[in-house]
Amino acid sequence: MKKIAIYGFGRIGRQLLRIGLDRNLFVPSAVADVKDLKTLTALFSVDTNYGHWKGKAASNNNGFVLNDHEIAYVDSAAGVPDWESLNVDLVVDCSGRATKREGAQAHLDKGAKYVLVSAPSKSLADCDAVLLKGINLDHFDAEKHHIVSMGSCTTNALAAPIKVIREAFGIEYGLFSTVHSYTNSQSLTDQPMKDRRDSWAAAENIIPSSSGAAKALQFIWNDLKVTGKAYRVPTRTGSIAELNLITTKPCTVEEVNDAFRKASAEGELHGVLDVLEDEWSSARVVGDTHSAIMDLPLTIKQGDLLSIASWYDNEWGFSNRLAEVTQFIASKI
Repeated sequence: MKKIAIYGFGRIGRQLLRIGLDRNLFVPSAVADVKDLKTLTALFSVDTNYGHWKGKAASNNNGFVLNDHEIAYVDSAAGVPDWESLNVDLVVDCSGRATKREGAQAHLDKGAKYVLVSAPSKSLADCDAVLLKGINLDHFDAEKHHIVSMGSCTTNALAAPIKVIREAFGIEYGLFSTVHSYTNSQSLTDQPMKDRRDSWAAAENIIPSSSGAAKALQFIWNDLKVTGKAYRVPTRTGSIAELNLITTKPCTVEEVNDAFRKASAEGELHGVLDVLEDEWSSARVVGDTHSAIMDLPLTIKQGDLLSIASWYDNEWGFSNRLAEVTQFIASKI
């Protein structure tokens, strides 16, 4: 397999590495971040949401020692590392700063051959393709796609049910609202922030926010007429997206739920989309590896309006897809 590096060792970067190692998908040759190695090793070893890593985590003068794997650590405080000298082929950018082309291009300029961005690009011009497992990953072209965006956790949570509904019944237009756990873009206490609504304490407020998922979905389906917004709520992880649609063909609740059941059991979305037959809360989906977990009792119809609900662990589910796409691209380049 080609050499892989993780750039940015925050929440997603750490879960990406856990999954890569635990599922034997890949072992990165390097991890780059701006924080000190001992603290990063401790954060990797014990996670508030997912507990102790089952392996042995330590560090030495060169980097991480994770079980039998030695992974170089690169201090990137001075900027993007010299990937060419490290013989890195694919950089998975988990920094959140590669949503514009210049941010991702910096990795290519430093010698990497491909960049996988763990965030939605600002525009389609800021990446070469938006590729999601179970949706359009087979469109990857190693000759053309050197900067690939994976969208966001919400993009993946909505794309799977949208694919099912589009193929079975068609979509005229729709609106979504995602109820999302708080993130690092918010503040722990009340203080002025760039986004005014984020100025209030994340663990004490319901905070409306924008969602980059709508734009990312239109990068995949340019004729899709779906948009929406987000509400950040005081939970650590575990989110739900409600999608309200007008379908092209008539459909019943049972027909829609049967379509989700079939997609979860076979085909491209097996392992990406799952279904819940009983009533649950967000605690049920924490640690779930699926991108979209359809709550079938919440599927309802009112006249021509269809409403569906997709649960997702906004860290763990997305990081599993990111790890799988990392392995896929590394195997194709």
